[in-house]
Amino acid sequence: MIQNFADWVVYGIMGFDSQTKLGEAVNFFIYDTTKIVILLFAISAVMGVINAYFPTDRLRDYLNKHKLYGFQYLMASLFGAVTPFCSCSSIPLFIGFVKGGIPLGVTFSFLITSPLVNEVAVAMFLGTFGAKATAIYVASGILLGSVGGAVLELLHLEPLLTPWVRKLQKQSNLEQSEWQTEKVSFFKRLPSILKESWRIVKGVLVYVIIGIAIGAGIHGFVPENFFSGFLGGGQWWTVPLAVILAVPMYSNAAGVIPLIEAFVSKGVALGTAIAFMMAVVGLSLPEATMLKKVMTWKLIAIFFGTVTMFIIISGWIFNWLI
Repeated sequence: MIQNFADWVVYGIMGFDSQTKLGEAVNFFIYDTTKIVILLFAISAVMGVINAYFPTDRLRDYLNKHKLYGFQYLMASLFGAVTPFCSCSSIPLFIGFVKGGIPLGVTFSFLITSPLVNEVAVAMFLGTFGAKATAIYVASGILLGSVGGAVLELLHLEPLLTPWVRKLQKQSNLEQSEWQTEKVSFFKRLPSILKESWRIVKGVLVYVIIGIAIGAGIHGFVPENFFSGFLGGGQWWTVPLAVILAVPMYSNAAGVIPLIEAFVSKGVALGTAIAFMMAVVGLSLPEATMLKKVMTWKLIAIFFGTVTMFIIISGWIFNWLI
């Protein structure tokens, strides 16, 4: 329905030609902006309800005291794998986790894995590359999120969240305390939850639009041959080069798999192609722009640097196993 709406606006009302790169880029921008704004509001509202009713303070205390022998990172990664969100629509869930007091490393595990692995991408990957490659892809995505979250937790990065997020944390704790004391009914809470959800959407909307505009331009005007021409040699350095080339791009895992298939058909090693895909969906420049509202540039650099290192290692291992 959203795609039909985008087609109607771009090709019907605005009069762009669907066969031109400009028309494709504008269509991508309208479609993704509409989709992500709707998702942002819906997910923020759901997380608002969860934060209002779910005893996140108890979960936070339990995770901090017991640590679950590292399984909390695996559980967050598994949750990320079964949620069909791209890197941009994962951000409101990230905000909700932080507001609820969930440890930042656990939250990062979700943020890393959610765009990398989802059921649509797995189905497409299975049909394109077979069961063995799919199993390694899913396992590496979940492992990357688990280990990446654990490493980032050790760095104690909470002070590097933006003041806007920390203010949300304080407001959330205050509202939870008031509601628990007063035992306010759901229907009385709902207007406040929806108002707060819209406030979150407005807070990140400019960053979302800028990020999508960058991604739309790249999506419409950068040809696939531009990348595959650099990555077909199979040397060790093609994996880190693939990650560097992927960062400016923006897509979800399902959207980039056809591009990966084209890469492999032109001689790019599968591990190199997978590293490219993971960097596109998990390290994109548009994502960094959107994350600026919730993280300082230093935290974004640490997050991207850690994930980049693990993606490169994953690509090397993938090339060795396949």
